[in-house]
Amino acid sequence: MKPKEIREYTQPELERRLSEVGRELFDARLEAATGQLGHTHKVRALRRDLARLETISREREIAAATAPAASGAPTTAAAEGDEGSD
Repeated sequence: MKPKEIREYTQPELERRLSEVGRELFDARLEAATGQLGHTHKVRALRRDLARLETISREREIAAATAPAASGAPTTAAAEGDEGSD
């Protein structure tokens, strides 16, 4: 799974994939622990996919939090004035 593909997901799709990959990783770890995992690289690939999904999800959270400040709305510090510079 490539970051470019993940960025094309809508928020509900991203959340669904996060849960699916998390579950797949759990299952793969269980199979590895019981000796049933045929492809040992699967755990590593799933860990990386999960990290990519979480990173892009966090990028979106940060972008959503900074979007109102970038639109010209005053932040709380700017609205209070120069009270801190005596």
